[in-house]
Amino acid sequence: MLYSYEIETDREGFYEITDMVRDALKKSNVQSGICMVYCVHTTAGITINENADPDVVRDLMFALDQTFPERPEFRHREGNSAAHLKSSVIGCSVSIPIENSCLSLGTWQGIYFCEFDGPRHRRFTVKVLG
Repeated sequence: MLYSYEIETDREGFYEITDMVRDALKKSNVQSGICMVYCVHTTAGITINENADPDVVRDLMFALDQTFPERPEFRHREGNSAAHLKSSVIGCSVSIPIENSCLSLGTWQGIYFCEFDGPRHRRFTVKVLG
């Protein structure tokens, strides 16, 4: 089963989408299998990280900005090469095991849509295989 979700984003940031992914799993009625979350954009990404302390995702964004600043040497005409680099490092998908109709996430884990070139109207998909 494939489910599509849309979100509105700010310029940059991490948006927790765990509940949307759980919604897709619930709709699928799959009890055991795998759930893949996929970002269909080249200047955004999907990751799993701590969702208990909001400073973690702030620190991640800070580190990505420090590691991949916009540079005058970049040749991409749209001026968003740093966003493409961040997206490539974070990646465009995650896979989560499903057991007993639940995502097998750790206690402090959440699923995040990562925006690097907003504000935008974004879309991601959730594929549930059982």
